[in-house]
Amino acid sequence: MKSHLKGLTNILLTSIGLSVLLGSFLRIVGPINQTYRINKKINPVEKSKRSFEKKLLIRKSNLSSFYNDKLEKFERLEKLINKWENLIIKNPDLDVSAFFLSLDNQLYAEIKSDLKLSAASSIKVPILIILLTMLERGEIFWNESLVLSEDTIGSGSGWMAYQEIGEVFPVYEVASEMIRVSDNTATNLLIKRLGGINVVNQRFKEIGLKDTQINNYLPDLDGTNVTSTKDLSLAMALVDNGYLLNVNSRDIFRDIMGKSKTNTLIPSGILRGLGKESKDTDYHLSLKGYLVHNKTGDIGISYVDTALIQTPHNSRAFASFIVKGPFNDPRSPELIRNLSAELIPFLVPEQKSSNSN
Repeated sequence: MKSHLKGLTNILLTSIGLSVLLGSFLRIVGPINQTYRINKKINPVEKSKRSFEKKLLIRKSNLSSFYNDKLEKFERLEKLINKWENLIIKNPDLDVSAFFLSLDNQLYAEIKSDLKLSAASSIKVPILIILLTMLERGEIFWNESLVLSEDTIGSGSGWMAYQEIGEVFPVYEVASEMIRVSDNTATNLLIKRLGGINVVNQRFKEIGLKDTQINNYLPDLDGTNVTSTKDLSLAMALVDNGYLLNVNSRDIFRDIMGKSKTNTLIPSGILRGLGKESKDTDYHLSLKGYLVHNKTGDIGISYVDTALIQTPHNSRAFASFIVKGPFNDPRSPELIRNLSAELIPFLVPEQKSSNSN
C-alpha cells in the first residue's frame, strides 16, 4: 500500500514539475512567436519603404538621362529650327535661346538651349518646384505661416511689398501669388524659408537644373539670376510626367501655374500661329482646344517665357524662350511671339491617310 502511495506521489510531483517547465517554455516561446508575427506585419511596410526609395532613385536616373543621352534618341525637328533661325537672323543684335520638347511624340528642337541668360521672373518656376519637393518630404507645410520682414521686400510686381512688416502669410498664398501676379516679395519670402540662396541653388543642382542659379533676391534688375531654356522646359516636363513630384504635388503645380495672369508671349504667339489675334488670349485658345500654363519674365534687358502646352490632340508639349537685348526693346517680346507661332504645325500630329472605297 505504501509503495503504491509513494508511486502516486512521485507521479504527481513529476507532473507538477513538467507543468512548471512547460509554463516557462511557453513564456519564452510566446513572445518570440508574437515578435515573429509583428515582424511579419512590419515586413510589408519595410518593403513599401524600399520600393519608394527605389522609385526615387529611378526618378533621379531618369532626370540625369535626359541630360546625358535620352534627348539624342528623340527626333530633332530641323524644319522648326530652320524656321526659328530665319526669324532670329533678322535681329542679329539680340541673344536668343529656344527649346521645344514633346515627350508624347519624342520630338525636340533647340537653339542655344544651354546658354545661361538672365532668368528674370522665370526663376520662380524652379523655386516653386523646390518648394513642392520639400512639401512632399515634410520639410515645410502648406499652411505654415511666413512673416514679412524688411530683408524680403522686393520692389516691382506684386502687392505683398506694401503690407505692414510683421504681417503673416500662409505658404500656399505666397506660392500662389509668386506665380499669379509674379510677386517678388512672395518669391523672396520663399527663398528665405527654403533655406536661403545657397541652399536653393544646391537643390536646383540636386534635381538636375545645371544652368539655373540665384545670385540675388528679386527683382534682380541687373539680371544676375540665370537659367537656360533647356532647364526651364525639362523641369516642367519632368514635373508633369511624374519624375520630380508625386501626383498630388504635380496637381498643385499645374493649378498654380494655371493662375498666371500674363499671357502676352507664348500664349499670344500660339494664338497668332492659329491665325487669331486677340487680347482675350486664354479664352480664344480654349475655343481652339489649347490650354497654356506659362510663366513670363521681363526686366527690360531680358524677356523670358516658359510654358506647358496642352493641345486639342490630347498631347502636351513644353517650350521656353529667352531673348536678351536693349532695354525695353519691343523686338524682344515680339520675337518670342513669332517663335511661338511657328510651333503650331509641330503640335499637330501627322494625319494618316485612309483609302475609302
